[in-house]
Parts: sequence; structure tokens; C-alpha cells
Amino acid sequence: MVMRAKTVRLLPRRSRAAIDGTGLETQYVSRYYRWRSGRPEWCREWPKLTVVCDLASHFWLAGHVCMGPCMDSPQLKPAVSQAVAHQAIDELLGDKGYDAEHNHRLCREELGIPSTLIGVRKRSSLSRTQRWPDAPYRREMKRRIPRSDFGQRWQVESAISRNKRRLGTALRARRWPMQQWECYLRVLTHNLMLLAGT
Repeated sequence: MVMRAKTVRLLPRRSRAAIDGTGLETQYVSRYYRWRSGRPEWCREWPKLTVVCDLASHFWLAGHVCMGPCMDSPQLKPAVSQAVAHQAIDELLGDKGYDAEHNHRLCREELGIPSTLIGVRKRSSLSRTQRWPDAPYRREMKRRIPRSDFGQRWQVESAISRNKRRLGTALRARRWPMQQWECYLRVLTHNLMLLAGT
């Protein structure tokens, strides 16, 4: 599908991309019903879809599914590895959930992405002393992001929002293996809708 997107000039030869994740509902019940049932929202498990999105076209270069709630950082490796297998990426943007020195090293030194812009998460000890991060890539982020166009990361959030508006926020499958397949089907459908519009 990536080759088709390049053929119709939906995708450039090399992408500037962003990574983000979103949770999907597994049942058609309102928040009010869940509140009345007495089960706290944070106790529920839900499928989490992490996507790598080309910023210019909103084409999804990769999708990774896991069970949430969980930290964002571990999902970077499988999602970005899948993306660079099909499309060269010049720069990767991510929010503070993906802030980890090993994620920068993975992208720069192993996956061949020349530039990463991942927000630096404030840690309590650092925020009190106003120290800069010790790790080299994280120090670079702290220095670069205020002067960069990191704000374009909203493009991936916009693509996820559009996907949910068109396809809904709830999955129809009830069993975990089928929920995973349905999430991947959402990625495929998202890209097909973009291709149909070209």
C-alpha cells in the first residue's frame, strides 16, 4: 500500500512523521452508565493502537496494538521499526510519553532516522534543581524543541481524531485476538480512504 501511495504522490520519497497512541472502546455503554455501575474508569482495560503518521498526508506508515492502559514508550520500537521497513523517515516527532534516551538511540543509531524530536519529560528532581538531562540526546531535545516546529506533532492527533469520527470509537469484536485484527483493519481502512480521495 505504501508503494501505491507513492505512485499516486500521496506519500513523498522520504517522510517527516509523528508517533502517537489512542485507546479504543470495547463496549457500547456511556460514561454515565460506567460511573453509575461503580467501576472506576482507570480499572478498565482497553485496546491501545499506536500509529506512525506521515505529517504531510496523514497516511499511517505503521500500526501497533497492545492492551492498555500502559506507558507509551515501549510501543515506539515495534511501531517505528515497522514504519521504516516500508518508508524512509527523515524526522520523527513524539510527545513526552516517548521520552527515553534508548528511544532516541534506537531511531538514530539503529533505524537510520537522522532527527528525532521527542518532548523532554520533567522529572521531579530535575524540576526542583533546574538541571538539564545528563543523556546526550535528551539534552539536545531540551535545547532544540523551543526553536523547532515541534508543534506540527498535532497532525498525528488530527489523523487519529478523523479516524475515530469516521469509524467510531468502539470496536465490534469482543475477544482480544479479534480486537487486534480489527485495530489493524482500522489502519488499513484509514489508508484506503486517503487513497480513494486522491
